[in-house]
Amino acid sequence: MPEPQTPDEAISQAGAGGATDLAMAEGTTLEKTPGGPDGTGLAGKPRSLWSDAWRDLRRNPVFIISSLIILFLVVISIWPSLIAGGDPLQANLDDAQKGSEPGHPFGFDPQGRDVYTRVVYGTRTSVTVGVCATLGVALLGSLLGGLAGFFGGWWDSILSRLTDVFFGIPVVLGGLVFLSVVTSSTVWPVVGFIILLGWPQIARIARGSVITAKQNDYVQAARALGASNSRMLLRHITPNAIAPVIVVATIALGTYISLEATLSFLGVGLKDPAVSWGIDISAAANYIRNAPHMLLWPAGALAITVLAFIMLGDAVRDALDPKLR
Repeated sequence: MPEPQTPDEAISQAGAGGATDLAMAEGTTLEKTPGGPDGTGLAGKPRSLWSDAWRDLRRNPVFIISSLIILFLVVISIWPSLIAGGDPLQANLDDAQKGSEPGHPFGFDPQGRDVYTRVVYGTRTSVTVGVCATLGVALLGSLLGGLAGFFGGWWDSILSRLTDVFFGIPVVLGGLVFLSVVTSSTVWPVVGFIILLGWPQIARIARGSVITAKQNDYVQAARALGASNSRMLLRHITPNAIAPVIVVATIALGTYISLEATLSFLGVGLKDPAVSWGIDISAAANYIRNAPHMLLWPAGALAITVLAFIMLGDAVRDALDPKLR
């Protein structure tokens, strides 16, 4: 009975053709191996963080519910006339403080304007402020924080001291001072103020994430191969450091919407004739006992919107944080 052969002896006896056939057979087996719970996909390739996150998000009911609510809010902010055919500025003092009636399910405000129409059109203001402020804060904070974390040195020191100064400014007090001299009734002064005071938080997150990412082996290998700083930032560091920024920015979006409503309530944010939930809440505050509907509907819309964005941010955080898997 022949003795069993070792793999090396079998390959040496088979020659180059046998070794090639063996390698091809192993390659074919790998290609046909389906994805499994070990973190590999089809063809034995490892799944990326983003593909894993998307798979988890699709199975998360919190993400699905919050996404549907946000999608609905975005649609009616772009086309409010789809569900509200009236004019939010049309007033009739004869209807002031009236409750619900046919054609006006939310009643009327102190000036006789339809509360339902104003709630629907106020969605545009809140979504515009939230999205534009979040994009501005994320871009400015990521740029400054990412450069400080990558280059370090005096640039990092200056940014650290600058963020300390901005963190020491109370947001509401800063808004009262900054916006009290603005006479515009558009959303852009409010957006500019939020960007001015909101970027330090994102900058610190981006700085720490870039510092962690640039210490990885693949970045060191790219540096050793002569890759430029711009290539390392764009191709290797940014895709692997952007996840924490996305999570914080998504959660902060709801905070910015509530901040706009707070500043408008205090009279320094948006001003008439702008349509804003904060303006309506401020106007209805003195009539809470006699006509609570004027306050409850815009406040309820604000609460649902902020909650939807915070829920979305929590779902994205759970999906992008490998430690929670």
